[in-house]
Amino acid sequence: MFGLESSIGDVMAYIGLGLMIGLAGVGGSIGTGFTGPAAVGLLKKRPESFGNALVLACVPTSQVLYGFVAFIIFQGALAGKEITILQGAITLGAGIGTGLVCMISCIHQARVCANGISVMAGGEDDVLGKTLILAAIPEFFAILSLVSAILLSQLLG
Repeated sequence: MFGLESSIGDVMAYIGLGLMIGLAGVGGSIGTGFTGPAAVGLLKKRPESFGNALVLACVPTSQVLYGFVAFIIFQGALAGKEITILQGAITLGAGIGTGLVCMISCIHQARVCANGISVMAGGEDDVLGKTLILAAIPEFFAILSLVSAILLSQLLG
């Protein structure tokens, strides 16, 4: 029974680790799929706005870093251990939660940034700071998911 418990825990933990980084990466990819074309459209009309376009186009990638940090923390906490079912379940839960929140917040943050880029294309120059402030709202949820994952990692022992 010990071997079966260990292998089930391993499988759950590895799935959780994959979801932490995988779902966050999917969100970053989708997010830049929104902001990149908007930035290209801006540059066609106002090439001098490249710096602002680049900043807003890259903002939605930060959630991928949160997924990666959670991955590193959990992977380090589990390294060299026989993973129990409880540890596997904790890691799987953290992976699902962190991955989904990072993915979804990234997509919504990208929509905010893409709209800011579109407004800049219309000639509004003062929108960068305001867009960054509004983009911080979905970012906050991704930060909370990372903090929750860090707290959960403390239960691994």
